[in-house]
Amino acid sequence: MSQSADLPARSVAVQEALATAGIDAAVKVLDDSARTAAQAAAALGCEVGAIANSLVLIADGAPLLVMTSGAHRLDLGVVAAAIGATDVRMAKPAEVRDVTGQAIGGVAPVGHPAPLRTLVDEALAAHPLLWAAGGTPHTVVPLTFEQLLAVTGGVATRVAAD
Repeated sequence: MSQSADLPARSVAVQEALATAGIDAAVKVLDDSARTAAQAAAALGCEVGAIANSLVLIADGAPLLVMTSGAHRLDLGVVAAAIGATDVRMAKPAEVRDVTGQAIGGVAPVGHPAPLRTLVDEALAAHPLLWAAGGTPHTVVPLTFEQLLAVTGGVATRVAAD
């Protein structure tokens, strides 16, 4: 893993969004892809629960970013109940790219064309350091739970049944 002055453009946008928010965290480039929580945890030497997966949902027709722990599966019914939505589904890959400017497997919590309504899995609070994607499948950014809430404007929410 290395820090690089030659970050991909999508990661530069993430780094700039963090700096603008006053978050002192550097996007890091991984040697290998970290498209899944298990791959990211193995590359970083951390628990899979400390991986903050970025999932884009469509809730009653509007995009919703859910930062969830890699240790469990998001439950669409739990999310729908939490936000009072009647129709919640996973966004299609093209929808994810449209609203974030990033591809599935590399979606960062920030650096999107416009801010997204965000829920942050309350289970992530159990970890002193979290790792989120940095805009590409080969980049990550370390954040605390509090930094993740602050930078996304997210609401800590239960998002899984387990």
